[in-house]
Amino acid sequence: MGLGHMETHGADTAVTIVGSEPQTPPSSNLQHPGPTVFIVSDMSLLRGGLVLSLSRQPSLAVADSADLTISPTHIAAARPDVVLLDVGTPGGLEVLLVLRQALPGLKIVAIAVSDIEQEVVACAEAGVSGFVSRNGSIQDLVTAVHCAMRNELVCSPRIAALRFSGVAAIGSARSHGPDNSALTRREHEIVSLMTQGLSNKEIARQLRIQNATVKNHIHSILAKLHVRRRGEVAARIYGERFVEPRHSVSAASSPAWVFAPRDCRTGLDPKSLRRS
Repeated sequence: MGLGHMETHGADTAVTIVGSEPQTPPSSNLQHPGPTVFIVSDMSLLRGGLVLSLSRQPSLAVADSADLTISPTHIAAARPDVVLLDVGTPGGLEVLLVLRQALPGLKIVAIAVSDIEQEVVACAEAGVSGFVSRNGSIQDLVTAVHCAMRNELVCSPRIAALRFSGVAAIGSARSHGPDNSALTRREHEIVSLMTQGLSNKEIARQLRIQNATVKNHIHSILAKLHVRRRGEVAARIYGERFVEPRHSVSAASSPAWVFAPRDCRTGLDPKSLRRS
């Protein structure tokens, strides 16, 4: 049974789910010596089905479950060993990034992962401890949890192939040096907005795309240009240095910074920035 298509059969497996309230398993399950998991998904049927199924597993326990609005503080208070995060629903990838920043030591297994390369790459770059695809089984999920506890990452052959193809592409690009022409039209648009000093959220709002999509594009841009920080992008493409303001100020009071071109003879940057 795939994680994206949970079903229940028979009176003995009936589940009653009301609203999006967390479904807490029986207290007896929480006394189990195995690893505890916290289930996060916006699909109440999937969430309730996983609580029911995993609560019956002899090798692990369910600490709690909630939708994607759950705060990192709430999750930390439950003290789970592993968070099972549904990245297949809208907003899942954004929650993954929030949890990774707020709780860097937390083990997160991404569930309901699609075969879309960008989604797989986003999960990998966020440092997930395991992948379970939409077609994965409950046993796949249990295996992923136990592997995460041993600091081992388990994923389907399809997801592994996507990751290796991504690594191969990066290696090939490095061997041939930076190629600005390799940037897509969308990536050129994002570079233009980046060099104007816009944040990821502002870029997402301007282009009407998700913040996680902007982050994926920026990672792709950095990889193609062989730079480590976004501030180096302008220098690589235009031979100019872009300096972002150190403090956030209102749009009305902030000057519109422009590029500080390098002196072609000395290679030095001007001592001051010009205002447009």
